[in-house]
Amino acid sequence: MSPITVAAVQMVSSPVVSENLRTAGQLVREAAHAGARLVVLPEYFCLMGRHETDKVAACESPGQGPIQDFLAERAEREAIWLVAGCVPLACDDPGRVRSACLVYGPDGRCRVRYDKIHLFSFESGAERYREANTIERGDTPVAFDLEGMRVGLSICYDLRFPELYRALGVCDLLLVPSAFTATTGAAHWEVLLRARAIENQAWVLAAAQGGLHPNGRRTHGDTMIVDPWGTVLGRLASGEGVVTARLGPAERDRLRAALPALDHRVLGAQAQ
Repeated sequence: MSPITVAAVQMVSSPVVSENLRTAGQLVREAAHAGARLVVLPEYFCLMGRHETDKVAACESPGQGPIQDFLAERAEREAIWLVAGCVPLACDDPGRVRSACLVYGPDGRCRVRYDKIHLFSFESGAERYREANTIERGDTPVAFDLEGMRVGLSICYDLRFPELYRALGVCDLLLVPSAFTATTGAAHWEVLLRARAIENQAWVLAAAQGGLHPNGRRTHGDTMIVDPWGTVLGRLASGEGVVTARLGPAERDRLRAALPALDHRVLGAQAQ
């Protein structure tokens, strides 16, 4: 693995896909011009609807549609690896979608797809969410190799399930595009991200939604990049913007040699 600059994009997405794609394009360009080779967009970057069913109405067939066309074009134009936090893709159930994290290479081709496995559900007073009403869950953990770096994929609520990251094997970088609510994010966001970095001795890049959306929902934000020791390398509390960091193998290798926790695993180690 050679040193690489990575970027996490934070947005405050609206119910209008075209507006969100325009904003995403500007932020991706900013990240690329800062030297980022890998750029990650947050969950729901393309649509934060007024109703949960809006994502079903906006869904695309795999491989075709304006959202996927935008991602392919932008990755190729900037010559970067571009990760779309989630794209609503059609599934067999016409009333639901797959929430798919898509990875595009510098040639504009979609290289990797991960469908969100864990679906968020939360009820507290008037605040209620139940993703299973409109999303069909995936069932397969996905990691891929990017220029000598093993990258594991996850989406938002997946962050609460450490067994998913163990199922990915030993990764160098874990991606967590998210739209944490203000309520759950204030309580758990940072501690969960730092825990996943520490226990996997890997960098964690978490691109978030961060602010008050036109639909009235408030997301926590606090986009951040965390190193394998659990140190936050950079963060953005709220609003639109880009967080970048330079990742190199030397410090990670020194940490894993000094504290070989991954080699000391006993339970489930045979499956890695």
